[in-house]
Amino acid sequence: IDAFRIFAKTDNSVHIKSYPANGQFICPSSGKPCSCGESKVLSCESSAGSVTCTEHKAVSRNVNDGSLYKDKELIFPPELVLRNVFPLKLHGVDGISWYRPIKFKHLLNLKSLYPDAKLVVGNTEVGIETNFKNAQYPILISVTHIPELNVLSINDNGLEIGSSVRLSRLQEVLVKVIKEREVHETSSCKAICDQIKWFAGKQVKNVASVGGNICTASPISDLNPLWMASRAEFRVVNPKGSVRIVPAKSFFLGYRKVDLAQGEILLSIFLPWNNHFEFVKEFKQAHRREDDIALVNAGMRVCLNE
Repeated sequence: IDAFRIFAKTDNSVHIKSYPANGQFICPSSGKPCSCGESKVLSCESSAGSVTCTEHKAVSRNVNDGSLYKDKELIFPPELVLRNVFPLKLHGVDGISWYRPIKFKHLLNLKSLYPDAKLVVGNTEVGIETNFKNAQYPILISVTHIPELNVLSINDNGLEIGSSVRLSRLQEVLVKVIKEREVHETSSCKAICDQIKWFAGKQVKNVASVGGNICTASPISDLNPLWMASRAEFRVVNPKGSVRIVPAKSFFLGYRKVDLAQGEILLSIFLPWNNHFEFVKEFKQAHRREDDIALVNAGMRVCLNE
């Protein structure tokens, strides 16, 4: 939908954030001030705070055998990278309504109106339920563009992870944290990072969210045992904006049942740093090493006295 709006546009300024800043034009390729204008297709490079733009020549490929471009690959369309995001409301067949709010207060309003609405990020679980299990969800709410649900911050006590954060992004941050923090603090981070490595395929990890995996409460979840072993805490918010904290070990009530009242949303996950002589380890046994559901999953934590 966004791609259609971008490439079917008539007014570029409505969709693209390429507007003058202090009299300077913002290049759609680099997102930085430059003097290229929009008269030509340009390729911009930055060095030492300055931006240099050169004309970008068209490249060709063999349409018969699908061989790669001879000179260089085309860049991802900058119009899509710099697009303005709008809230959406769509109606589908059989009375299905699909919403995409972009503000947290709008999401809470929708949940107060439709407390049983299904939240969707990557559609990796809901898509299976609707296509293969005949599940019916008349109201779907996409929470991919809510800033409060995409927070991923590092603080003195631990890591704050928004429920809409993609697994691939979480993995990248965990790798960074493991390199920068003290070794004893990141035992949980390393265990989760190692487990994500064997979590589904790359395409799934690029769209699947942390909160979606938690709230599905699958008994073969790769990560839920580690959240419990790591003493993680889940921040849950109701439609009125009140937040309560639930320990991970108390959040899972049974088979695909979690401690979420009607209308409540999983806001974020807090992963505390580990103490000295505290160790967390993951375990997964499956038929295949990669891209397979687990036969057995485990998350273990050991604390040793000095």
